Amino acid sequence: MDIFNFSPNEVLSFFLTLLRMSIVLFLLPFFGSQSAPKTVKAALLLVLAMAVWPQLSFPAELMPASPWEVLVMFIGEVLLGLTLALAVNIFFAAIQTGGQIMGFQMGFAMVNVVDPVTGVSNAVTAHFLYMCTMLTFLVLNGHLFLLKAVGESFALVPPGGLLVTPELAKNMFAFSENIFILAIKIAAPIMASVFVVDLALAVISRAAPQMHVLVLGFPVKIAVGFLFLGMIFMIMSNYTGDFIQQMGPLLRNFMRAGVPAP
Repeated sequence: MDIFNFSPNEVLSFFLTLLRMSIVLFLLPFFGSQSAPKTVKAALLLVLAMAVWPQLSFPAELMPASPWEVLVMFIGEVLLGLTLALAVNIFFAAIQTGGQIMGFQMGFAMVNVVDPVTGVSNAVTAHFLYMCTMLTFLVLNGHLFLLKAVGESFALVPPGGLLVTPELAKNMFAFSENIFILAIKIAAPIMASVFVVDLALAVISRAAPQMHVLVLGFPVKIAVGFLFLGMIFMIMSNYTGDFIQQMGPLLRNFMRAGVPAP
């Protein structure tokens, strides 16, 4: 068998498949991590493209003939990747927001670390919760659900076919509300416990003004915060599992909303 006996249609079909995988997949969380070596990401891209191409490849007739149409198709693929990535990153942003609230309540507002994935300076509690959530996401096979969503995009969205439609924007803004709702749900136990500690310290300061409440309150608030921080991991795992179960229908709705009706 001549392994180099490829027709032009097969080459163009593989190029369209490789373009979708290279743009969409590595804009998603975990796969697009900046900490992963580029050679490893390129090898993974080729393996996934070769695995997907025999079953889900685009027909060669969809390849544009004009360079401007190729540019428009490229922009559409970028929009598709950004849409799927934003839908997933909203959940992790909610976790980090909850961690920021926890750090502020515990007195860690000045203790920041640089996230190696995003390069953004976060509170140490926000980074800790983000890493724990990402590990839980991988343990529950969330990355496989992302690959499944990329595979479904071949059937739902033609090359360069995703547009910023009003319905897509409406769904995205409605879903982004979960950042603040989920952040408050995660940080609520620590917010309530630290509030009780502050209330108790206020009573102590009124009853015994000679005590240094600020010196006493700082380690107490940290200890109580860490105590309740260790109790929210089950809650976070439940939220992560629920999000993974809802991620498939959510991403399909976003892709359908971004494709204009014929």
